[in-house]
This record gives sequence, structure tokens and C-alpha cells, in this order.
Amino acid sequence: MGTHTIHLPDVGEGIAEAELTEWNVKVGDEVNEDDVLGTVMTDKAAVEVPSSVSGKVTWLCGEPGDTIAIGARFVELEVEGAGNARAGGKPAETEDAAESSTPASEPAANAEPGPSATGAAAKPKTASAPSETSTKSETAKPAPTPAKPASPPAARSGGAERSSPLAPGARPLAAPSVRQHARDAGIDLRRVAGSGPGGRVLHEDIEAFADDGTGAARPKTPRTGSRDIKVIGMRRRIAEKMTQSWSRIPHITIVEEIDVTALEELRAALNAQHASRRGKLTVLPFVMRAIVAAVSQQPALNARYDDEAGMVEEFDGVHIGIATQTPAGLTVPVVRHAEIRSLWDCAAEVARLAEAARDGKVGRDELSGSTISITSLGPLGAIATTPIINHPEVAIVGINRMAVRPMWDGQQFQPRKMMNISSSFDHRVIDGWDAAVFVQKLKHLIETPALLFIED
Repeated sequence: MGTHTIHLPDVGEGIAEAELTEWNVKVGDEVNEDDVLGTVMTDKAAVEVPSSVSGKVTWLCGEPGDTIAIGARFVELEVEGAGNARAGGKPAETEDAAESSTPASEPAANAEPGPSATGAAAKPKTASAPSETSTKSETAKPAPTPAKPASPPAARSGGAERSSPLAPGARPLAAPSVRQHARDAGIDLRRVAGSGPGGRVLHEDIEAFADDGTGAARPKTPRTGSRDIKVIGMRRRIAEKMTQSWSRIPHITIVEEIDVTALEELRAALNAQHASRRGKLTVLPFVMRAIVAAVSQQPALNARYDDEAGMVEEFDGVHIGIATQTPAGLTVPVVRHAEIRSLWDCAAEVARLAEAARDGKVGRDELSGSTISITSLGPLGAIATTPIINHPEVAIVGINRMAVRPMWDGQQFQPRKMMNISSSFDHRVIDGWDAAVFVQKLKHLIETPALLFIED
């Protein structure tokens, strides 16, 4: 038997390090070639790291939230044959610590402080390199992370209380729907032994834990627990991005109400005639067309501002970022060259990117390069919002909820379908007058949707 070291591969051009967000394996697991070992997050996207060989996991490089250098040791496996223990001219067990930005025995340099930062000493990581003392007396080998004990089959019947398979303070693996199931049932998810891959808790685990065999309703008890959840991965990227946008950009937001009665009539007619062949249209493609027409007259709004260089870059092509909610958090995939796309082409591309983003399959190049963005909460939208600009862009258009409201036509009140738009601008480079002109142009185009089909 030998040791095979898998190093963190190059996950993107110009990327020097990545954040570890999830392990798909634990020490002691048998893995096959191409099985996913873990997931890392770059500034652009989440990337799964596969195994290049089959073997048994003996060492993991750290914990979720750690920052790992490209090329650093990621996972070690026990394999048939000699392995690659001396790959690169030195044994894997004695590689220079400088090859990893976050050795398992030390905290990541830029990791956010956990609860222990308030006074208690931080716990050492369970996956750590062997100490100098141990290497003098025995063959050097990284200390394995203790495997989670599997729950015995008997623990899954009759609602008998089971001890948690998790370490104190650890967060159980479970889908959002399973977490909601546990909350509705009044069950502490940390007490439930998961039967899914990697110890993931499933719906049937919740049901088995709650079932006491009598059919009687479980008495409700006060909830007194609390949890410290480390902000990592996509959530941390979102936090950093929002902080950057809000702290560096002085926003000016204009809210305008728009009569979308004519647009809705046109949309309904187009869907009735073409939806079966060309797909269903939402309001979003019409707004995209209106933005394309509006920025053609005001290119300063289809731009990105490099505040460090003091340079505004205006673009001829209109690359619209579409704020999209996913299970991992908010992402902004980009519809490129909206200026040459039809309504149905815009709709199809938005649907494709949204599905890819929700499935975690959107590419890094599809998450960058936007020149102006749209955000919408759909039917959950409020009367008005204050969108945060997607730095380094200079403008964002927010679509709010549509509602039928009585509007005065000069002689009487008429029921009209109304929708507010909330548009934010970078006040360093966009004056209030120019912002208002842009908003009024959008209003005119959306209220007169036939203009959207007139080519300049």
C-alpha cells in the first residue's frame, strides 16, 4: 500500500487560492476515481474537486472556511501500489508548510473569527499535520480526522432518543427543506443521526426520530437553543460584495410608477400566439429591451467605474446582470449582448442562466462582465425597494410588484395595472438629472411597448 497526495488543482485563471466550503468525504471513506472529494469557492463560482485515483481517505487538509493555496495538499489517500508519496521530489508527509496557505494545524490567515474570538481559546483543528515529537518516534503521517460514528440500525426505530453523531458545535448536514421539517416537528437536528451520504440528515430520519410508536402528538417544548453559524462560501462572498458596493458607492435611488396595462395586454397576446413554440414571456425581457434602448442614448449608464484608477469605461455592448436567488445565495449571471437579442432570445437565456445558477452549474465566465443589472423579487416584491449597485457598475434597475390601482385619467378613475421601478445610480459619476432622464426614458418605453420593436 502507498500514499497518494491530491493537490488543489488550478480552479481558474489568475486564482491563487480558494476557500474550502464543503467536504464530500471523511477520513476512512473509500472513494473511486472521479468521486467528488470536496468543494471550494473562488471569487467567481463554486468548484468541485474530484479524486484522480481510487483509495481510502487518510487525511484532509482543513475545515470549511479555510483558505487553501492552489497546488497545496488537499487530500491524501491510501492506495494500492507505491502511490505518489515522493511526487515533486519530497514525501507528501514532509512537504514544506509554505505550500499551503492554511496548514491544518493553524487558522486561515483571513478566516473570520468564530465564537471563541470573544475570549475563549480557539479549538485546534482535528485534521492536523503530525507534531515534531511524533515524527521522531514513528513514521511521519498526517493525523487522520476522526470519522463520524455511524448510527446503529437499532437507533432508527421506535423514536428512541439517539445521541448526536456530531462534534459539539458542529452544524448538521441537511437540505433546507429537511431543516424546516425538523423545526416544524420541534426537533433539534443535531440529535438526529443522518443516513444520507456523508451523514446527511434526510426526511425519513426526521420521521423515524419523531415516531414514538403511539401515534400521539408530540408535546411542544420551548425552544431555548441557539447556533453560531460560520459565514463561509457563497454567503461570505455575498457579504463581501455587498459591503464593497455599499461602503464605496454613494447611491441615489429614484422610484417611479409605471402603467404596464398596455404591456401586459401585449404580453398576453404574444404568449397566447407563440408560447407553445417559442416559450412564455415574462415582464423581464421587455424591461431588458427598454434598458438597451435607454442606454443607447445615455452610454454613461452602461458603464463600469474603476474608482482606484479614476476611470469610467463605457461599453457599446449591453451585458445585463440578472440577480438570481439560488439555494446557496444571490448570484448575478450575465446575459451578454442583450442589444442583439429578441424578446424570446432574452427570455430563453435568462431561463437557462437561472436554472444553471440554481443547480450550481453556472460557469465562472457567465458570472462576470456585466455592465448594468436588473433585480426583481417577483410576486414577493414590495411597493418600492432600494437596490444596491453591483460594483463596479454604475446603475441597477429594480422591478417591484405589479398591482391594479385606480388611476385618474382626467375625467374619472380607471383600474390600471401599475408597477413601480426602483433604480439606483452611482452618484459619483451619474448626476441626479441624468438618472431622472434615464428613468423617464424607461417609463416611456415600457408604457408604450410598441416602441420596443422599432429599430434605430
